[in-house]
Formats: sequence, structure tokens, C-alpha cells
Amino acid sequence: MRRVKLVVAYDGSNYCGWQIQPSGITIEEMLNNALTGLLGEEIKVIGASRTDSGVHSLGNVAVFDTMTRIPPGKICYALNQRLPEDIVVQDSCEVPLDFHPRRCYSEKAYEYRILNRKLPLPTLRRYTYFYYRDLNVKKMQQGASYLVGRHDFKSFCSVKTAVEDTVREVLSCTVEKSKEEVISIRVTGTGFLYNMVRIIAGTLISVGAGEIQPEAVKEILEKRERSAAGPTAPAQGLTMLGITYVKTEK
Repeated sequence: MRRVKLVVAYDGSNYCGWQIQPSGITIEEMLNNALTGLLGEEIKVIGASRTDSGVHSLGNVAVFDTMTRIPPGKICYALNQRLPEDIVVQDSCEVPLDFHPRRCYSEKAYEYRILNRKLPLPTLRRYTYFYYRDLNVKKMQQGASYLVGRHDFKSFCSVKTAVEDTVREVLSCTVEKSKEEVISIRVTGTGFLYNMVRIIAGTLISVGAGEIQPEAVKEILEKRERSAAGPTAPAQGLTMLGITYVKTEK
């Protein structure tokens, strides 16, 4: 028996998120079906991040156990022949049998992209959130600075979150605007709550629009109430950039 790690990139537009559910096609389901067909044994992957419906990824991580003799490094090439073009495994390698993608120490990076211009661009409609009002990037940067560090992020998680401990550590939170009029909010942390990054994005958009002052972000954290923060930004603007693990591969 060996455990294989996959690094998976996908366009989440046509999927109901990562995790298998009763209705709707998911990334997890597509991987399970493709791997089972390829290896001739029932495969169920374990994912690192259960991204929501419509959310994209450049580097989500999943593992599975197998008896196959196919070299782990070759599995990604064979698997991609069985997957649709909007799901592509970027890498496959063997990891220790006790490696678990959600229990090992990791740093996760996300990017939320906002198309900030007067009119939308059809080529970016799937990968950005269109916002026509001018956003003050400098104020958004100031607001983002209050989120860095170890805080109780209860104000920045969905009320559906079924966890008792809402303390998380954000390692960095930056805001930049490109020449193409796309504002990118990049957040890196050791763990995130349900909808946390999208609520951070929605709150920083409110800061940029002048609805919330930058220093109020600190007060929002202290209130520990979901109603204190901004709205949950739409899913299509969010992409998981990748996950960094410490000492996992053989």
C-alpha cells in the first residue's frame, strides 16, 4: 500500500465545490471516478481544502491510497487523460502513509480578484468579481494590515461554521491593483474558517468604497460578530493559489 499526493488545479465554474454532495457534480467526485477507472480499484481521495461552488484552484491538494504499480510520478499524466479539461492534476508523488493533507502543518494562499472598472470584460467574468464603483486601494491596504497576525476571526466566518475555535493566524494580507484594472487581495495563513477569505474580501471592498474606515477593521475583529463585517464576496473571484507543507514528500 502506498499513499499518493496530488496537486490539483481546476476551474470551479461548472462544479458544486470540492466535496461530494447528493446533488451536483463536484471536483472530488470527478477525481474519484477517474482514479477508480485508471487504477482498477475503488479510490476515495482526501482533500486539503473543501472549496465552495464556483471557487477555483491552482494548487489544491488531495491524497489517496493505492496498490497500483504505476510510478506515483506518472499517475498525473495518465489521470489527466481521463479528466475534463477544466480539471488538471499538476503533480503526483508518494508521501508517507501517515501524511494527512488537513492535519499536517501547512500554509495556504488564496487570491481574490476584483475587476474594478466602469464596464465588465466578458473574458474575465468567470475569474473576477466585477465592481464598477472606484475602490481606494490604499485604504484597502490599510484595512488589510489589521488582519495580519493571530486573531479571533469569528466576525469573518459564516454563521454556518460548525467549529468552536475561531482563532486563526493570517501570515500576510496584501492588496494590489494591476494595469488591467484588476485588484488582487492575497491572503496567506495556516488555516481558514468557512467563507473567511470571501468575507475578508467583501469587507475590504467596503473599505475601498468608503463604506467602512480602514481602522474599523480592528473593531470588527474585536466585536466577534458576523454582522459587523462586510458582505461575503461572490465565489468566482476566489482562487486557491496553493498549499505549502513542511517535510511531507519522501
